[in-house]
Amino acid sequence: MSNAEAILPPAGKSAGNIHYRTCPRSGLQFERQAERLMLANAVAAVVFLLIGGILAIGIVLTRWPAVHWLEAHTFYQVLTAHGLDMLVFWIIFFEVAVLYFCSSTLLRCRIATPRIAWLAFALMVIGAVVNNVAVYQGGSSVMMTSYVPMMAAPSFYLGLILFAVGALIACFVFFGTLVVARAERTYQGSVPLVTFGAITAAIIAVFTIASGAAILIPTWLLSMNIIDAVDPLIYRTVWWAFGHSSQQINVAAHISIWYLVAAVVFGARPMSERVSRGAFLLYILFLQLASAHHLLADPGMSTEWKVVNTSYFMYFAVLASMIHGLTIPGAMEVAQRQKGYTRGLFEWLRKAPWGNPVFSGVFIALIGFGFLGGISGVMMGTEQLNMIIHNTIYVPGHFHATVVVGTTLSFMALTYYLIPTLFRREMINPGLAKIQPYLFGLSMYFFCLVMMGAGTLGVARRHWDMAFSGAAMAYDWPGAAYLMMGMVGIGGIAAIVGGALYIYITVGSLLWGKRLDSGKQANAPTPIPPTAPAAAVQNYGSLGFAAPGTFMLAMVFLVAFVLYYFVNWKYLSTVWGLS
Repeated sequence: MSNAEAILPPAGKSAGNIHYRTCPRSGLQFERQAERLMLANAVAAVVFLLIGGILAIGIVLTRWPAVHWLEAHTFYQVLTAHGLDMLVFWIIFFEVAVLYFCSSTLLRCRIATPRIAWLAFALMVIGAVVNNVAVYQGGSSVMMTSYVPMMAAPSFYLGLILFAVGALIACFVFFGTLVVARAERTYQGSVPLVTFGAITAAIIAVFTIASGAAILIPTWLLSMNIIDAVDPLIYRTVWWAFGHSSQQINVAAHISIWYLVAAVVFGARPMSERVSRGAFLLYILFLQLASAHHLLADPGMSTEWKVVNTSYFMYFAVLASMIHGLTIPGAMEVAQRQKGYTRGLFEWLRKAPWGNPVFSGVFIALIGFGFLGGISGVMMGTEQLNMIIHNTIYVPGHFHATVVVGTTLSFMALTYYLIPTLFRREMINPGLAKIQPYLFGLSMYFFCLVMMGAGTLGVARRHWDMAFSGAAMAYDWPGAAYLMMGMVGIGGIAAIVGGALYIYITVGSLLWGKRLDSGKQANAPTPIPPTAPAAAVQNYGSLGFAAPGTFMLAMVFLVAFVLYYFVNWKYLSTVWGLS
């Protein structure tokens, strides 16, 4: 039996069990099992976002010096649960839904092994619940790093392992669905660029989860006294291959969403698919190594390891993000100019649909990810500059810019597109939906900036009390540090309100939104028709200087990059007084 025969459903038998729905609003075709899996994973994601958002209130009001709400033991417990619910459970549940969307829906095929996909979902739910319960029981307030010997309860690690196994199975279901689409010829040529980006995310996910298994399983055994020790240096190195690489899954996933939204909102096509696909490949080759910036101050790492990761590999990964940062707004600009918005450098941008939360959310995410998360990430990846801000509150300022502004806001924007298409509900209160990306995104801009500012002054990253009250060697912070931490509190509360609006609109639409027409039903998919390649793909350079506005934005970005680097080197020069 050939591979194709093994994958194809027996003719006349299972065809009746496979149902496809064509959405009348988007033209997307949803296979029933895949649609249910997407719904389940998306709903689970929003539940953990809600839990993590509630926990964020306690963290923000404790780090705000004038309020300083929670006691120390409660703060670390809440911080642990918030980090895991937001960085792991909310994002990965949503990413699994995105993987099924990018395979089954975009390639118009049935999902591979739906029963195993439901098993994966069950493992993820059980793992997330077990881990949360372990934290709330009070013996596992080890935060996201949970370094040896910061041991947590065995159920803490068991929950993470079960969740990781479920996520890994979901990745293989995604790969299997790609094989189904290829075997059943539901598309021609190469997979769409959005699906290609999802493949990148899934490949990095396999590497990341394998790293997690390599370090969490022995730690779990250690927590039960089955083994005696785990090498701390190996733990830190492998843990960051898991801990930071999970962010690289997010980057590949949310950039895929940016390409999708550019196509949906503007009808934009990539300026060069080959260049964009090449940039995704750079992520696979080099972006996993970005975890190096967490270990640059680690005395156990060799000089050669630090040099390779900070001076060579990191810049290839940065190059990939800069390519996407040019090609996505560039594709939007080309599409807008083709519609007649050609006045000056930025008429295409002024005439963009800023009242559409799908677009505004993605564009705010794109700019924030590039200017705040990207520049600060490169700065932290430089060993000398890393010394200034290592383990200060600058670090969460950076990763909130990448994870919350970049990934979470992109997921929120995609949700507004999915409410009528996937959930088949009319959105409630569209006026609130228009302002939600601005409130959430711009509040997070402010939150991240003042957090990075306080970190530059040296405010510690995880300590519940920046004043070190009662300590024998208290530190006298400048007034600016207290002012910035107060602004962190204000920005954080505003962002939480923005997140609460998203929950209200999303959950409210599912519960009370008007039910929309499901569209035509069929027992077989409609294969994707072949499309002509974009002009820029047919003949490189044929469009000339097609996106001058994007080029100008890129120049602004580079100037900001240079100035920011100068400021940080200036700070560094004052540390030792040798300038």
